[in-house]
Amino acid sequence: MKRPLLILASASPRRAELLKLLRVKFRIIPSDATEVAHEHLTPLEICQLNAHRKARAVAKKIPDALVIGADTLVFLDNKILGKPRNLADARRMLARLQGRTHQVVTGVSLIHLRAHRERVFAISTDVLFHPLDAGQIRDYLSRINPLDKAGAYAIQESGERIVSEISGSYSNVVGLPVERLREELSAWNYGS
Repeated sequence: MKRPLLILASASPRRAELLKLLRVKFRIIPSDATEVAHEHLTPLEICQLNAHRKARAVAKKIPDALVIGADTLVFLDNKILGKPRNLADARRMLARLQGRTHQVVTGVSLIHLRAHRERVFAISTDVLFHPLDAGQIRDYLSRINPLDKAGAYAIQESGERIVSEISGSYSNVVGLPVERLREELSAWNYGS
């Protein structure tokens, strides 16, 4: 069975690096789909819906390809902590997260339009932050650019300074649950 072209519908360099770990050939075609966050949906449903919207937007343009869309969000008490608007907002987010456990959810959608196949799933990882004071938060924010990161942090960038422990997939917190994606891709004859 011939494998279709694999496309990652994301401009995220972190997702591209994670997908490379699976040793599959792929192209990057960022999706222009608008993300939504309906209040009546659960965190997992929001991420799955956005991943589906991103993958479908690219799949419509290239229906013979297998398209991967993904959406990662940070949730605290079932409320979204998106990308901060500015550094003050980033400081507020990290102050809310300090000393507490929150969830990082990634929704993933695999769509092959021509074959009428689709698979959508979401993975949630619990992340516990160290107790942090204002100085530790400022120090962390001086080391990274928080403005393009949900929850104002990146576990792979000096994460040991703020994260105490995780329960679940580390790669999910970075932006793509590699372990589960490997299983799903095997159903499309992509194996490493």
